[in-house]
Amino acid sequence: MLHVRLGVWSLAAALLSGCSAGAEPDAAPPCEQSCQDGIALRGVRETMKLAYNLLIQGRPVGAQDGTTDCRSSDGSMGGKVRVFGNATSNAVQGSSFVELEYDFEQCAYSVPPSATPDQNYDLVVSGRITQHGTLAVQPSSTTALVMDSDALSLSGTVYDPPLQYEISACELAVAQQGSRVSGVVCGRNAGFTF
Repeated sequence: MLHVRLGVWSLAAALLSGCSAGAEPDAAPPCEQSCQDGIALRGVRETMKLAYNLLIQGRPVGAQDGTTDCRSSDGSMGGKVRVFGNATSNAVQGSSFVELEYDFEQCAYSVPPSATPDQNYDLVVSGRITQHGTLAVQPSSTTALVMDSDALSLSGTVYDPPLQYEISACELAVAQQGSRVSGVVCGRNAGFTF
């Protein structure tokens, strides 16, 4: 009888270990709608940040107006973005104060692959986003921004493995406080932390 019990346990152990034999222990967890919206929001914010750095950073304060071609991480080009408005700074506070508009026209942007699944995206951005508030330049200052759009469109992929993502003419209402960005995309709560 003991021999039969050991045989059953051995068989059960073999079957159970067989169930996990092909599973990937490091497989990424599923990315539901809020996860996808958060990654898309990261993509939009990082695309805005790049446009700001290319067109505004290091320029004289005051009225701003510049346009640049958009480029994916693989070097391919697609679309353009125009940034215009007003930007001033306070060297003592280590802050820049912005009242800007970003006009995206089929602007393609992606990041190099990341080992962190929710930091991967390859998106095309279309629409106008207004941005106002404070950008921290020094650690003694904190970024505090509000970003809005009446009709933002995104298409492409988010996450790793890539998931198709698309929104069309959606409202965007988000704020950035320090490294946290959160708000509403297409009527859904979304957010991420840098």
